[in-house]
Amino acid sequence: MKNKTIPEKTTLHPRNQHRFRYDFEKLIYNYPILKNYIFVNEHDVDPSKSEQAKQTIDFANPEAVKALNKAILISNYGIEYWEIPKNYLCPPIPGRADYIHYLADLLADSNNKIIPEGENVIGLDVGIGANCIYPIIGNHEYQWSFVGTDIDENALQNCKKIIAKNPHLIEAISLQLQVEPRFIFKNIILPEDKFAFTICNPPFHASQDEATKASLRKVNNLEEVKSSKPVLNFGGQNAELWCTGGEIGFITQMIYESVKYPLQVFWFTTLVSKKDNLRSIYKTLNKVGAVEIKTIDMAQGQKISRFVAWTFLSEKQQKEWKFSAE
Repeated sequence: MKNKTIPEKTTLHPRNQHRFRYDFEKLIYNYPILKNYIFVNEHDVDPSKSEQAKQTIDFANPEAVKALNKAILISNYGIEYWEIPKNYLCPPIPGRADYIHYLADLLADSNNKIIPEGENVIGLDVGIGANCIYPIIGNHEYQWSFVGTDIDENALQNCKKIIAKNPHLIEAISLQLQVEPRFIFKNIILPEDKFAFTICNPPFHASQDEATKASLRKVNNLEEVKSSKPVLNFGGQNAELWCTGGEIGFITQMIYESVKYPLQVFWFTTLVSKKDNLRSIYKTLNKVGAVEIKTIDMAQGQKISRFVAWTFLSEKQQKEWKFSAE
């Protein structure tokens, strides 16, 4: 494949592979099926762009989004096989990659500005879903290992298949079913465990109805014709999209549980989709005695997202933490 100049998306993290417009020629070369979903955006009137530069997919079509994800994972992350069951969350990869890269920077801040890499850096992915995206990206970019947890056995079975069919992931990712859905870390973090970080994309909504309405708004924003039927372009099962108490309820539960593992996790982190929730999150973190709290802002195009990180380790304990085996 020949190299060509593609406009850069400067809002993404500097190490994010997706800072540039999708190179559909390369993606189709690696996954020819994607070609069936690509069309030229006639609404893009920028005279400086070629027909090729105006190529896109219909992001309201779940099959098109899935095909794009497959092509990206094959082209950029060394994945040979990746499938998700119908109606499971199909995440936008550039944003997920941003979380991993900003998390790497956070770890570097605690490691003499050097990003800790290798299999001894272990992360806990809370709610890995059926897609296994965070461990795939984290392992490819930094060779990290992961434990992935979920309350959905079918999701974990699908991750198991993805791992088995990508041999380089077999030793890097282990899976654990959370048998008590009301808990997050209980049953998962054992006395001998040490995690450099936890990572989480919590359920956004407080009910099935709220999730359905939000999905409908998203589709109507993507399509010209208004729809009354929700089509989840990025999919999502109940456990992935909503829980009692919504995002703030889930994160509050996570914070209260995190107190029980102060020396076993360096940084607890979670995405926070609603900025208005930050005040309550900080209040709870201060209440439980978090030693250090950080909000890391991320931007994907016009969308601003963020994750909150907290630790119970003192400055001395942070300096003594070993990211790699001696």
